[in-house]
Amino acid sequence: MHNHQHDIKLSKQRFTLVTLLNLAITLAEIIGGLLSGSLALLSDAFHNFGDSFAIILSYSAQLIAGQKRSPSQTYGYKRAEILAALLNSLFLVVMSVFLSFAALKRLGHPETIDGPVMLTVAIIGLLANLISALLLASSSKHNLNIKATYLHILSDALSSLAVIGVGLVLTFIPAVWLDPLLTILVSGYIIWEAWPIIKKTLIILMEAAPDLDYAAIKADILQIPNVTSIHHIHAWMIDEHDIIFSAHINLSNCQLSQAEIIYSQIERLLQTKYHISHTTIQAEYQRGLNEDLFDSKNPY
Repeated sequence: MHNHQHDIKLSKQRFTLVTLLNLAITLAEIIGGLLSGSLALLSDAFHNFGDSFAIILSYSAQLIAGQKRSPSQTYGYKRAEILAALLNSLFLVVMSVFLSFAALKRLGHPETIDGPVMLTVAIIGLLANLISALLLASSSKHNLNIKATYLHILSDALSSLAVIGVGLVLTFIPAVWLDPLLTILVSGYIIWEAWPIIKKTLIILMEAAPDLDYAAIKADILQIPNVTSIHHIHAWMIDEHDIIFSAHINLSNCQLSQAEIIYSQIERLLQTKYHISHTTIQAEYQRGLNEDLFDSKNPY
């Protein structure tokens, strides 16, 4: 299974470096945007400033999530990273909507833009963002929280690349409408990329059932000797990796020592075949024998 502590150890120095890079880019793009009159550069500066906030929030959430379980938090603090991923993605969407409205106003009242200044600053921003993305790339594959931060960085790299293209055009052609149009397009792309993360984090926080083949789970458990029925199951996710599963099973009239063996068989089956991290089983003889797999009458 994926080692959460390894992520923290791997990312500490990288997060610090990425934060410093983004703060430096933000300052450079604010100055460059004001000097050149480029809304695209200023929007990129806002994105980078948001990245710095996102990186700090992401790393803080990692530290919190690594704390041990306690009597007040019996499942631990792993949801801290899910909350951070949600906040980071929502921040991206809100910021992109705000900048899109600003760009629409600019389309109606275009302003002269200094192409060479815009181009120079955008190149610096692109290089810094690419370095930051490379530093976080490996960890983003295994962690939704880091993935949200990685998306921040990647979206800025794309934005910088687009600004470079517009800067090249504006250096030779006074097509001032390209700058606000670019802002709208990049903002739309960021919203498109952020939405799946928002959706997944909300699913986890709402404790919606993970994507499991419940019919197959039932069939597999019924193959275990002495199991006569399974009902009243619940499944939910603590984070994007850990699935919790509970169920009531009906057993033949066997000894308690045999029931423990059946518990172990079910736990092993669910962990190896369905990647379920934690299983709670309640054994019954005839109680609930004819109940459905999901009990709609009893919410718990």
